[in-house]
Amino acid sequence: MAARQMEEIQRKLALLNYPRANAPAQSLLFAGMERYALLEWLFFRLLGDKSPFSQQNLQGNAMDRDEETARIQYLAEIAKFLGITTNMDTEAIQGRGSYEDRTEMLRLIVDLVEASTYADNPEWSVDEQVLKDIHLIDSIAEKQGQIFSEECKLFPADVQIQSIYPLPDVSELESKLSEQSKIFLNLQQKVDDLASKHAYNPDEEYTQVEAQLRSHLESFLETARAFNMIYTKEIRPWTHMMEVPQLHGFGPAANRLLEAYKMLLKFLGNLRNLRDSHAALAVGSTETSGEPSSVTRIISECESALTFLNRDLGILSASIAREQGEKLSAG
Repeated sequence: MAARQMEEIQRKLALLNYPRANAPAQSLLFAGMERYALLEWLFFRLLGDKSPFSQQNLQGNAMDRDEETARIQYLAEIAKFLGITTNMDTEAIQGRGSYEDRTEMLRLIVDLVEASTYADNPEWSVDEQVLKDIHLIDSIAEKQGQIFSEECKLFPADVQIQSIYPLPDVSELESKLSEQSKIFLNLQQKVDDLASKHAYNPDEEYTQVEAQLRSHLESFLETARAFNMIYTKEIRPWTHMMEVPQLHGFGPAANRLLEAYKMLLKFLGNLRNLRDSHAALAVGSTETSGEPSSVTRIISECESALTFLNRDLGILSASIAREQGEKLSAG
């Protein structure tokens, strides 16, 4: 099937007076000088005399890698300009997919060139053909309800197009469109009224979030400082004695304290993410000075407190482990 389709494509290329219409089919469908030359010739037949591109007309069968890449980009740009591809699709220029897929793409381009060159009726010009095609499409669009109705018997009896896919009345569609347009205009007017009453402040939400963040961090920092002070004055002397302290009645309390430390450590472990989040929020902030923001300073102080907490937690854990080991030995 694809081979016969390729023969038909080459026959049309010969009718279009393409000089290399009899080139091997493989060379026209796969990446190489032959394919690029054909696409360039077809594209410029579509572009016409007022083309915004300049034709390169490269000759020869050899190109270095840079020349080939540049030519592929150049053809991809033309294909996008013509609407053949939706973007700069270099793979489509080189050839993509199966043999059938490549053949189908080339057939579509050749058919476009043929339609822009020859009319269906030899007595018509191409411009006259275009006008008649537009008139036909307009007529179909205007009378689609009648054309696709069951009375016209356009489809076989076993294909009930009208009953399965009922076509809405054009006047009904126009009425709904008018109604939705009025709703849209009403909403647009309300938005404009609100915009005139409330000045837009892009930093408004950021300011509120920063205030809440600062409040939470200040509260945590105050708690961390108080705990560090208690640890330094009351707990550290016990954990730094030359001899292992006798922690009579201290075991259960120490365990609860250790659990509290672990919860605190888990909270502090998120400070790095918190700082990154604040940095993201700070984009567009009105603070333009080189000084760090108050929130950044609070986070830095919290990280410093985390360093002391980690060290003290290690000491406290070691003390509790020693006490539990002694109890097991005594038992």
